[in-house]
Amino acid sequence: MADSAEYDLTHKIGGYLDRHLVLPILEFLSDRGIYDEGDTARARLELLSETNMVDFAMDIAKTISDSGEISEVLMEKRTGIVERMDMLQEALEPIVTILSNPDVSEHIESQTGKDHNLLEYLTTNHEFQPEMIDTLYDYAKFQYDCGNYSGAGEYLYFYRALASFDDKNMMNAIWGKLACEILMQNWDVALEDLKRLKETIESSTKVSPLHKLQQRSWLVHWSLFVFFNHDKGRDDIIDLFLYQPDYLNAIQTSCPHILRYLTAAVITNKRRQNILKDVVKVIKQEAYAFRDPITEFVECLYVNYDFDRAQKKLLECDKVLENDFFLVACREDFIESARLSIFETFCRIHQCISISMLATKLNMTPEEAEKWIVNLIRNVRLDARIDAKQGHVVMNTQPQSIYQRVIDKTKSVAFQTQFIAQSIEKRLELQRAQQARVKREVRWGTDL
Repeated sequence: MADSAEYDLTHKIGGYLDRHLVLPILEFLSDRGIYDEGDTARARLELLSETNMVDFAMDIAKTISDSGEISEVLMEKRTGIVERMDMLQEALEPIVTILSNPDVSEHIESQTGKDHNLLEYLTTNHEFQPEMIDTLYDYAKFQYDCGNYSGAGEYLYFYRALASFDDKNMMNAIWGKLACEILMQNWDVALEDLKRLKETIESSTKVSPLHKLQQRSWLVHWSLFVFFNHDKGRDDIIDLFLYQPDYLNAIQTSCPHILRYLTAAVITNKRRQNILKDVVKVIKQEAYAFRDPITEFVECLYVNYDFDRAQKKLLECDKVLENDFFLVACREDFIESARLSIFETFCRIHQCISISMLATKLNMTPEEAEKWIVNLIRNVRLDARIDAKQGHVVMNTQPQSIYQRVIDKTKSVAFQTQFIAQSIEKRLELQRAQQARVKREVRWGTDL
């Protein structure tokens, strides 16, 4: 399985994820047998060592060693966790009593999304104490560390409703809530939490540009769970990764390996013809930093027009997709779309194509290729006819309409306008900052 491990990105992606999010990836790799089972088990045990999931850790420890030393350490840790849980539950009991009150529940449901004074309401009418907010967060974090993601998500919801935006734990709570929804596979809620997190990152003015770059890089990686499981994900990943300059810059600066997932999303997207030029440009720019069979397939096909090499890369892509946690579910869709891309590109160059030669390019038998082409013609995805006697596909050439030309020429105008507007705004902010500094210097000189 050395070839499969060569293209595995877990060691790169894991550095941007919470340890709980890495666990399902390691489970996937273990099932695939890409690495030695003992090494995978030790990696999982190391991840669990910083969590409260002691029972899970003990089960894994037993598979690694027959010695009871590890288990004794974990048993001591388990005792401490149980004591901590009892203490937190005792502190949480009055909070649960308040939140379980029918009047409070009715008030929260009736004011969802528009109540900004829930804390004032609870403090005035139900003896809620401000310090209880920290207790809610501590208990939610404890439950998350124990692997109770449902309970953690519920308490983080109440914490976010009660805490101020400037609270010391607010940013961690937003990240934690997203992680809970991902791990529970609530993709609709996770997508909303992802958008909320992005808004929070972009609206923050108290962090350095470097810290904001780090947060964008983390968000890019966490979003892979959502985008490759949500119905609208393959559109959203393109819009975020390719057409939002700050996030494209984060990918190019910190994590060019994300281009694998952006490229896969483009290939499997129905509107790929309109965005291929843009993603090809990025792939060419970052070829020195990251290359793999998926990006090289696009480069061979759309830059070099090397169909033989593209065919070989497609075979390698199949192996990559089969062993990639995020892409395995779209493996068949990618292969089908990639074959169609090869065919469409080939048809732009040649008017008459041998079916047997085409079958070779698509890694299919001539019979399979002919059936595949017939289906394309039948589904109105291909303007062509089959010459059965000669064994050829004859393309019906039609000039591109003037309307399509205008669309192709103007499709990036909105993006370019947005980029120019952002550049102007940044320059104006810099000028205002310089003017303010000059005024302060003048005032300081006058005071002297």
